[in-house]
Amino acid sequence: MLSSFDLTGKTALVTGCKRGIGRGIAEALAQAGANIVGVSATLELQGSAVEKSVQDLGRSFKAYQCDFSDRDAVRSFAAQVQTDGVSPDILVNNAGTIKRAPAADHPDELWDEVIDVNLTAQFILAREIGRGMIARGSGKIIFTASLLTFQGGITVPGYAASKGGIGQLTKALANEWAGKGLNVNAIAPGYIATDNTQALQDDADRSKSILERIPQGRWGTPQDFAGPAVFLASQASNYVNGEILVVDGGWMGR
Repeated sequence: MLSSFDLTGKTALVTGCKRGIGRGIAEALAQAGANIVGVSATLELQGSAVEKSVQDLGRSFKAYQCDFSDRDAVRSFAAQVQTDGVSPDILVNNAGTIKRAPAADHPDELWDEVIDVNLTAQFILAREIGRGMIARGSGKIIFTASLLTFQGGITVPGYAASKGGIGQLTKALANEWAGKGLNVNAIAPGYIATDNTQALQDDADRSKSILERIPQGRWGTPQDFAGPAVFLASQASNYVNGEILVVDGGWMGR
């Protein structure tokens, strides 16, 4: 049974892998046996911390940079990956951003940037990489959703809209691709201690109210995504499709 979680010989493309949840997932997949192709907007092309940790696990690491707010750059990145002979077995569409401003004062440029990074780029990359998976008859695609896939949030209208869209995109692609040998699913993080939630962590009142609602009584960590990511990337999830796996310490149960 444990062999169904083994990713030896697989190649995983992980976006937003430089830090936070993306780095945690990249390291977990490497620990399970996968070689990693990592991409972030500012990822060092050599010598990054995530590269070192993956190589210390005995796996290979290839780095790319991509501005996910620029759809032409996303298309060029996908083409370059294929030109370089990389055929990902696993795509972790994790890169994302969040911009905070009250809805009544939320400027168009913040809305556009969040939608472009969190939703448009995710679709383009899934389409381009997914095409090769369809041709091979197998593949695993994992999106990073959010609690705001289900809830509205406060002062983050673009983020909430984009993550709601990720939930529906996950289901839409699963509907089309499940019969072609692909598994398309998402992980929805709860409140995780990363730079994306630093403003909330630094707000004593908000942090207290958040912790009071989480049954486990703590913020999540990137390491909490190791098991869920390996599960969805492996043969263990071969009959799981179109699902949004919530990893939130119990928040949604309240």
